[in-house]
Amino acid sequence: MASQSSQSGAIIAGINVTPLVDIMLVLLIIFLVTAKLAVVPPKGLPLNLPKSASSETVQLVFAIALYADGKATVNGKSIASDEELLPMARLEHQAHPEVRAVVQADGKVLHERVVHAIDLLSQAGITQIAFGVTLSAPSPQNGAAGAAGK
Repeated sequence: MASQSSQSGAIIAGINVTPLVDIMLVLLIIFLVTAKLAVVPPKGLPLNLPKSASSETVQLVFAIALYADGKATVNGKSIASDEELLPMARLEHQAHPEVRAVVQADGKVLHERVVHAIDLLSQAGITQIAFGVTLSAPSPQNGAAGAAGK
């Protein structure tokens, strides 16, 4: 029998595919595990973003930053008071009706000031407003029960 397989003109009658199947199953498991880890859900506030057939479109954002010391910036430029926000927002909305506003307020900024900024944006015609946040891991001390007791 051994002499038949050692002959130069012998035909291989069967192929053992078990090692191939084993390797493919291992690769499939590795792919499934890494694909699960690679897909991380987006964090932050959900936005209703427009759909586009090309990736060349640019999202216009009108960024407002409100600081705890009373300062404010619009698109990175300082403004003297929050009242300057209204004419700037109107000009931006007239130039780009699809503009979206992002309000980034320090945690120590009064709620009244943030609502006033949102009201000024609404008066200018900007209706798509989002809030800029920094995500942090929730801790047991900062839960709802802990906040109610403080």
